[in-house]
Amino acid sequence: MMKSLFFALFLLSLLLIRSAAKATTQDSSSISNKITMQCKEDEIITKKKEGRRYQIIAAEVWESLAERMEEKYPEKFRFHRTVWNKFPDGTDNITIGGFAPEDNFISGEHVLFLASFHNNDVTLSQFQVMIYLLQSFIESFTVVLPFSPVGTMERIVQEGQVATAATHAHMFSSLPNCGRPTRLMVYDLHTLQNRFYLHGNAIASLQTAIPLLKDKIFNNSSKIDAIAFPDDGAAKRFSSMFISEKNIEIIICGKSRDDDKRKVVIQTGNAKGRNVVIIDDLVQTGGTLYETAKVLVEGGAESVSAFVTHAVFPNDSWKRFSKGGDRSNYISKFWVTNSNPTVTNRILTDDGMFEVLDIMDLIVNDL
Repeated sequence: MMKSLFFALFLLSLLLIRSAAKATTQDSSSISNKITMQCKEDEIITKKKEGRRYQIIAAEVWESLAERMEEKYPEKFRFHRTVWNKFPDGTDNITIGGFAPEDNFISGEHVLFLASFHNNDVTLSQFQVMIYLLQSFIESFTVVLPFSPVGTMERIVQEGQVATAATHAHMFSSLPNCGRPTRLMVYDLHTLQNRFYLHGNAIASLQTAIPLLKDKIFNNSSKIDAIAFPDDGAAKRFSSMFISEKNIEIIICGKSRDDDKRKVVIQTGNAKGRNVVIIDDLVQTGGTLYETAKVLVEGGAESVSAFVTHAVFPNDSWKRFSKGGDRSNYISKFWVTNSNPTVTNRILTDDGMFEVLDIMDLIVNDL
């Protein structure tokens, strides 16, 4: 009797083991199938993205960029020139490219709009074009606004002031819907929380131009071995992008009160014997950059360079940093991108102080 019972239990154990093994095999097979299916889906999405062709409409200042994109990547882009005219009374007389009488190159297509909001007049004109395009039965709409000039006006300190960053966000959010939200690509937006002003029909796609700087400073000929930030905000924004770089000193500066004056000081890091590059998102007159460079040199830096994504330089203040200018004595090299072409097209690079880095390939890759 006991033998029969043990034998029955033995058989039951074998059945349970076989059942568990079969289930494990099925689970493993199921997981493997799911991974394979996910890989195939990812491959399809990648191929679909790589195979996507954009019809480009560009603000007037970006037409040369659009032409270069079409010339270098003809399988990916086709540029249609827009006529940005005015009637005698000053109102817009715009004819958007791509709407030929015999053929419509825009309807049903992925449309890329290269925007530049360098003044209020062109901004309104471009919003009129965007509305028209979104009402033209397009497949998708991507706006590349490399530099958002209202990015620094995201909050007010007294009633009556207008936070123009919020105004632009409302305008984007109120654009017509083509079946999916408008993708708004912006580079190194001054305050990242600005993205949350957008709602409804527009979604921010925040990008950075730091890869352009890395290509410059992390090569065999570069002597850069320290990164400096003019304030804690810039450090929080960009320092994580350099964590993986070996033998790079991170220096954080900031303003400290000295009696009735506020002056820039080194808060963390050591500049002695280092070749330093100061990084920030934008430059206005450059006063803070200049004071930061001065403190770094006084702290023993071997050389100081600067990189900013957006060159604003009101009243051609970039000239003060050119050779012979009153702010050329501490910074030996100044890198900017062409995100704001109305300014960078005027910057002289002959003396070797300024170098304008092209964002074209960055835009193509980030799409």
